[in-house]
Amino acid sequence: MKPFSILSAAVVLSLSLFTTHVEAALEAGSHAPNFTLQGALAGKPLTFSLQQALQKGLVVLYFFPAAFSKGCNIEANAFAEATDEFNRLGASVVGVTAGNVEQVDEFSRKECRDKFTVAADPGAKVARQYQTLMQLNGKTLSERTSFVIAPDGKILLSYTDRSPEAHIQKTMAAVKQYADSHS
Repeated sequence: MKPFSILSAAVVLSLSLFTTHVEAALEAGSHAPNFTLQGALAGKPLTFSLQQALQKGLVVLYFFPAAFSKGCNIEANAFAEATDEFNRLGASVVGVTAGNVEQVDEFSRKECRDKFTVAADPGAKVARQYQTLMQLNGKTLSERTSFVIAPDGKILLSYTDRSPEAHIQKTMAAVKQYADSHS
């Protein structure tokens, strides 16, 4: 075996020892569970209600493991850059995290660039409803999963990937498809 292959195998094995996926996320076609959480937009505290957001149009709901972690910063920055386009297509964006919940106000300003709501999910209760949980170093966190939810509460897209890069493309494609078929 080549040294790179041994190193790769060791890295994969060590990651699997510390991170385990609990269950598969709710699938497209399922009904999105309603929830209300405390959060922030542009650093200002607010109460986010999925039911109220859906009355205004599509909702791009994305779960992320923890505020101010590398992958979550990348993902929040990308959603911030895309938020105006989502809004133009009739969709709002909300990020939900069970990790570093005490930092959502600051995270909404810095990494989300004042563009969209970030909500705290203490104890991962909402993540559990959406079946998007993972264990990391003994803590239950939200798995990196994105949903696009239609105004009637139907999940149009359910996408889980630990890498943040494709989440914007997948959610934007689902929002555009919905907008095209409802214009």
